[in-house]
Amino acid sequence: MMTSRIEAFSDGVFGIAFTLLVLEFRPPALTVPLMAYLSSLWPSFLAYSISCLLIGLIWANHHSMFVHIKRVDRPLLFLNTMLLADIAFMPFPTQLLARALRLRADVATAAFFYGLVVTIGGLFFNGIWLYAIRHRSLMSEKTPERYLRQVKRGFLIGPSSYGLATVFALVAPAVSIIVYAILMMYFWLPPRGERAATSG
Repeated sequence: MMTSRIEAFSDGVFGIAFTLLVLEFRPPALTVPLMAYLSSLWPSFLAYSISCLLIGLIWANHHSMFVHIKRVDRPLLFLNTMLLADIAFMPFPTQLLARALRLRADVATAAFFYGLVVTIGGLFFNGIWLYAIRHRSLMSEKTPERYLRQVKRGFLIGPSSYGLATVFALVAPAVSIIVYAILMMYFWLPPRGERAATSG
């Protein structure tokens, strides 16, 4: 099977998940001062911004990955479906994190759960690439082996980094949230040479 349908379906899921993130925001009651209301929304703005960076980053890397993956089979379809399930789920931990920050309650649990969802998504993302390069017939014949190994090493940085930050959330959730944001911004930096973007 060629990749056109899997890419189109994936783009649709990414777009829907990205759109659902904004449902956290509601107009205030008419009696509430607007400036005070907007200031109280800083947890939602923070969680929204981090998740937007994340979903956009995974979408960009997914696109880059399928430049080199030219054919798909059932196992690869399954791995991609699991990645999309994780992406579609992202608005929920985003809302939990915003709520915990707003109420200043259970922040450690919310930050840990958020990082856990991100890390699981990174594992499935890496699973797609690792499966594809082990089944060379799925890959473009024009992609050199050196590049495949280079991207493999780069992609592994993502779930490893997110996983460490997730564990750290149990003892220092505020630091962990900052690390999530820094990692997202770091992985958005232009790659050095042919280094692949390293979200996963």
